[in-house]
Amino acid sequence: MVLLPQDSTINPSKLTQYLLIELPKDDKSKFLAQAGYTLTNWQQLEQDLRTQILTQPAELVETTLYGQKYRIRATLRGQNGIKLKIITIWIVNNNTTRFVTLVPDKGENS
Repeated sequence: MVLLPQDSTINPSKLTQYLLIELPKDDKSKFLAQAGYTLTNWQQLEQDLRTQILTQPAELVETTLYGQKYRIRATLRGQNGIKLKIITIWIVNNNTTRFVTLVPDKGENS
């Protein structure tokens, strides 16, 4: 297990155009809204990913054409105090770490 850098790249469009908008398939906006994360405060989600998630150990999942894929299982605590169990996926390539996605941790494969 390793710690990924807290200054990892988190593309704002991943948050504002994917995670925090309602999608017909694989919608995560309602899940994140439980902890108070919305489009209007997407910066809070980015900050919390850095301070709450990137401080947790990452597990190497596989090496792909895009780089080394890491998973972090953690609890994300919203400003409203609600805690969400999540899994985040990150890619490390050429000494750059990028946020890929976030999904609810349903406890499978734990």
